[in-house]
Amino acid sequence: MAILAVMTFLAYAPGLGGGFVFDDYPNIVDNALVQPAHASVPELVAAALSSPSSELKRPLASLSFALNFLASGLDAPAMKGTNLAIHIASGWLLFVLMGRILAIVRLASPPRDRMLTAAGVALAWLLLPINLTAVLYVVQRMESAAQLCVLAGLLGYVVLRQRQFNGKGGSFVLAAILLLATIVGVGFKETAILLPLYACAMEWVLFRFRNGTGRYQQGVVALFALILLLPMLVGLGVIVPRILSPDAWATRDFTLATRLLSEPRIIVDYVIWTLAPSRNGLSFYHDDFLQSTGLLTPGTTLASILAIAAALALAFAIRKRRPLMALGIIWFFACHTLTATIIPLELIYEHRNYPASIGLLMVLCDLAMSGLYPARRSLRIIVVIASCLLVATWGIFTARTAYAWRAALPLASELAERAPSSPRAQYEQGRALIIASHYQSGSPLAEQARIALERSAALPGSSILPEQALIFLNAKMSLPLKDAWWESMYRKLAAQRATVQDDSSLLALESCARSGACAIPSDKLVHAFELASRDDTGSARLVGAFAQYAWSVLDDRKRALVLAAEAVRKAPDEPAYRINYAGLLISAGQFEDARKQIAALRPLNVAGRLDTDLDTLNARLSRRESADGASESR
Repeated sequence: MAILAVMTFLAYAPGLGGGFVFDDYPNIVDNALVQPAHASVPELVAAALSSPSSELKRPLASLSFALNFLASGLDAPAMKGTNLAIHIASGWLLFVLMGRILAIVRLASPPRDRMLTAAGVALAWLLLPINLTAVLYVVQRMESAAQLCVLAGLLGYVVLRQRQFNGKGGSFVLAAILLLATIVGVGFKETAILLPLYACAMEWVLFRFRNGTGRYQQGVVALFALILLLPMLVGLGVIVPRILSPDAWATRDFTLATRLLSEPRIIVDYVIWTLAPSRNGLSFYHDDFLQSTGLLTPGTTLASILAIAAALALAFAIRKRRPLMALGIIWFFACHTLTATIIPLELIYEHRNYPASIGLLMVLCDLAMSGLYPARRSLRIIVVIASCLLVATWGIFTARTAYAWRAALPLASELAERAPSSPRAQYEQGRALIIASHYQSGSPLAEQARIALERSAALPGSSILPEQALIFLNAKMSLPLKDAWWESMYRKLAAQRATVQDDSSLLALESCARSGACAIPSDKLVHAFELASRDDTGSARLVGAFAQYAWSVLDDRKRALVLAAEAVRKAPDEPAYRINYAGLLISAGQFEDARKQIAALRPLNVAGRLDTDLDTLNARLSRRESADGASESR
């Protein structure tokens, strides 16, 4: 285990000193609630419930960021170090789990060989280049910590099932450990909800729903009917009506049909990127992906569907003769049932292969073992050397990529080079150049930033992020703002419903303008807000920011109150919008309405997380009422 930890640390060490990137900002850097002043229960609860990434809030992930902040401040290296510790711990669990699985399938029968093989699989997984973002991309602790819980739950399941084979233990304990691990894992990220599916796959291939005497375990069958089949049916009943609504896809540039056609190609790409990684493949940003619009457009769509069907058929056919290979195939596809099917998530993310890559390594392990037992000594040596070279190649690739993560500008430049047609990659390079220029108009980096951002803005499928950055940069440096940037922004906002990235762009401009740091024409920004929120399509986040802008910059109090009320209507369970609305109502002298909003906040005050806000609002209300009463008496 020490060797696994040391080798993993050496591979990732070059990138531990880097900073935050992309989604780290809304979740950590710009999220004041995960930066508590004290380790008090109200502040920690507020931190836990602060994530903008999910309706379920992923409370344990946000809480872990808050604890990191309390320990070392807003320090990316410390947070990456925590991620690395989680990754290594997962590798240790995989080592133990693989040892158990190899014993069950009777591969590498001598205990020493079994231990070495399990260690090899664990090391390979720890060093796989496709898993790098789960460590060095701080916010992906959500994924890595969730999978730590999954591996712990699976290990517990296998251990208890082996005890059942010997007549010890019952299905109740199995259910308890699976449910506990799933619940804790979902606290980090929803992908942990697949734990019962993985356990069912292991049961089907390894244990076959039988006990040590070969008889069916009815308790185990009932267990999976209760914790897998029933929740799956309920989930589909909730999800399917939602995804059939046009609103579910309004912020996406793809439909349900194009998603289902595209994902088979993406899954085949995942296999290639995992086992034969390349710089162009593992480019981090994949928003330039060519979507499938038919079975033959492009032609690889049908080929990918047939390849997946063949792989699943193979797994079914060989499940008794080659159980490890069958389990690996099923494991890989099971991992993608949540993120590569009907839910309107983004099409591609490399970190989705963090658990799935284990399945592919099981397949490779099975192939390697077939070359070792039984085999001539010369063939065994070849297999061992080839396996070592493959793992070493992966480790070197990971270390080289980690080196690019050592600082923001080298990383942005590396990723822009890997994905020249990705709008996000080019935008992030421009953004990194802006920061490096320190907003000095005479800096050559500022001109390089402008070129990169204009290139990003012109690429197909780009959001308004590059236009926002161009306006932001020039406004900060007191340089002229080109009408072409605004017009490009307007065209994109008019073409489709505003996305989360579009919201973030407008919020950044609003915040800069409201603080007085940027001279941004109010009529231009108002038009952008109006386009983004037209026909009642704007998010609560966007509308709430528009309300702040209308109040503070436009001095249009009537409009601000209407917008603030709309934000509350759109997200009634989000305290921030009610707090803002109540504050505006107090300032406007509408005390009775302010009391209603304060009263509506009390049920949301879980564990006292809103105590400070409620005290502040009540104090403001009391002062304003007293002041108004005094002025009336005079």
